Amino acid sequence: MALLDDYESPAGFCEVFDADEPRREYAALVARLQSLDGADLEERAAIVDDTFRNLGITFAVYGADEGIERTWPMDLVPRIIAAEEWRTIEAGLIQRVRALNAFLEDLYVGERTAFRDEIIPPWLVTSAEGFVRGAHGIDVVGGVRCVVSGIDIVRDGAGTYRVLEDNLRVPSGISYVLENRAAMRRAFPVVFSQYAVRGVDDYGTVLLRALRDLAPRGVADPTVVVLTPGVYNSAYFEHTFLARSMGVELVEGRDLVVDDHKLYMHTTRGLRQIHVVYRRIDDDFLDPVAFDRNSMLGVPGLMSAVAAGTVTLANAVGNGAADDKGVYPFVPAFIRHYLGEEPILDNVDTYLLWEDEQRADVLGRLDELVVKPVAEAGGTGIVIGPQATGAELDEVRRQVEADPRGFIAQEVVQLSTHPTYVEGGLNPRHLDLRPFVVAGRTIDVVPGGLTRVALPEGSLIVNSSKGGGSKDTWVLES
Repeated sequence: MALLDDYESPAGFCEVFDADEPRREYAALVARLQSLDGADLEERAAIVDDTFRNLGITFAVYGADEGIERTWPMDLVPRIIAAEEWRTIEAGLIQRVRALNAFLEDLYVGERTAFRDEIIPPWLVTSAEGFVRGAHGIDVVGGVRCVVSGIDIVRDGAGTYRVLEDNLRVPSGISYVLENRAAMRRAFPVVFSQYAVRGVDDYGTVLLRALRDLAPRGVADPTVVVLTPGVYNSAYFEHTFLARSMGVELVEGRDLVVDDHKLYMHTTRGLRQIHVVYRRIDDDFLDPVAFDRNSMLGVPGLMSAVAAGTVTLANAVGNGAADDKGVYPFVPAFIRHYLGEEPILDNVDTYLLWEDEQRADVLGRLDELVVKPVAEAGGTGIVIGPQATGAELDEVRRQVEADPRGFIAQEVVQLSTHPTYVEGGLNPRHLDLRPFVVAGRTIDVVPGGLTRVALPEGSLIVNSSKGGGSKDTWVLES
């Protein structure tokens, strides 16, 4: 039996089929899948899994029975995005990152016009967990505070792309985008050659160019490093991958020292000054003098060098003020305020629980909505009303009433579905997309990004840290 003979798309938007016929961009892929059976796909999937395991391409799954490390899960049925669709997505992402950079620049070194013009309540921003008072007055070259952004987007039941979340601090996942692509070329060389797919292999070059663009003023040939927490971090594979792809040093805090407000790296030839740090360490652990004094991961005095303008951190400290989920509902207003434009990509309908009227409405229909803690990531703490138990709804009600600022609520988005190889066959599973946006003197969007797929049937939680899978994402040239 061919793989798709019994495939049935659930209600909502299917990425591959429209009224049981493959969409134009999927026709060649569907024909190829129909020539295979489950054993063929199983064999190819096993080869990819073995390759990832041998290369150490892993990810942490917290709370998983099998332990915290697992081989990176990639499904062999790629997602395909038509060129005209991608142009809209790309324009919307660039617009959004421009506005978020403008807001952060205004917040930390500007006149705070978003407060002055009542675009967003000041208390809401300054109470965000990611707001850093110590970043006030610290200049950033070109006003580019979000050098690398991971913007999570979804496709709703009508097929409309919407932004679900902004990740502006230390977004991860790009290495898996590139590894997924390499795996697909090996697993399906014939069908891949039938498509004109935009490449992603130049990411290291694009990122290094952006980082060098943001070197301190007057530095013509900057030294760039990737700063990692170390081998026990769940994304350590990505840190090594990025350093290798850019051809720069991967360093830990113990490799660096600050002297006279300048940052140096220990080398066999002595100290070498560092001008740009692509840091993969959260704000709190960057500098034990400025933040958590118990941190063993960062560099004492690093923030003094940043404040002196002798080194650039990417991403900038304090970006969490803009990707707090409580601030997210105001991003469309930022676009209008700072850019004078209408948003190209809309948000998901969101309710502000610190507003009495909206909170009362939400608490009256918790079983219909999604409730999210504003400061958590990776799917932690999310309660999906239609799938929750009575006890879970009672608990989230108690938490919201105790801390309205700590939560938002959203309408349930029936994420689009895509054929995914699970349970011995191709079955529909929900997915989202995390494109990566790189900003320097210009803004570049990696064609496609990380498609994440919820593997349990009916699940809307796609996060890899919660056991979700991934797909290669093909953006077509035309």
